[in-house]
Amino acid sequence: MTVSKLQPDANTALSGIVADGQTLAVGGFGLCGIPEALIAALRDSGVKNLTVISNNAGVDGFGLGQLLTTRQIKKMISSYVGENKEFERQYLGGELELEFNPQGTLAERLRAGGAGIPAFFTATGYGTVVADGKETREFDGRHYVMETALKADVALVKAWKADHAGNLVFRETARNFNPACAMAGKTCIVEVEELVETGSIDPDHVHLPGIYVDRIVVNTHPEKRIEQRTVRAAAENK
Repeated sequence: MTVSKLQPDANTALSGIVADGQTLAVGGFGLCGIPEALIAALRDSGVKNLTVISNNAGVDGFGLGQLLTTRQIKKMISSYVGENKEFERQYLGGELELEFNPQGTLAERLRAGGAGIPAFFTATGYGTVVADGKETREFDGRHYVMETALKADVALVKAWKADHAGNLVFRETARNFNPACAMAGKTCIVEVEELVETGSIDPDHVHLPGIYVDRIVVNTHPEKRIEQRTVRAAAENK
């Protein structure tokens, strides 16, 4: 018999797991595929001095931007940090540490952390500030930078569907960094829109097996905000 990993709400899901000074890996790309309810619960928990690994830092007042407003994040390990004036203000004011990564490098560092690979070499960033202070080597006449793997104490991820055993299905581009974050975390908490019975998901359709998932919370109606809505101008009558 499979024991359900379901938690009654996001606050309960984080209880006894998150603590001051931890490193968290948070899935999402922009505001696509972010664990909205878990981030809000993390804000409400009051934990502080966090290092957060995430492609970006949300926007002002939403997503990880909420944790910047409350000063709970001390360091971001990110790729893109636009669309967030509070992030900019804190960073330029020396209030927030930042470790920039090329986007593909960030993804591979997370994947390596989940796969147990301590480091790898990449040509991306060689000869730029990205390589400052890092080991470099030459292979077959090309120069490479050594990047270390990323691991997290806790991973917060968003999926579309899960069964009670934690097998996950992601939906289209909302998959983005979520699987890599899940595998890089010692403890993984996932927010889903739909929970189904164990065994009802075709094994060939499982994107991430439940072995990586520790707790599940259901959020059936996430906001799913759009960072910048762009529409085509109405055609003029001729």
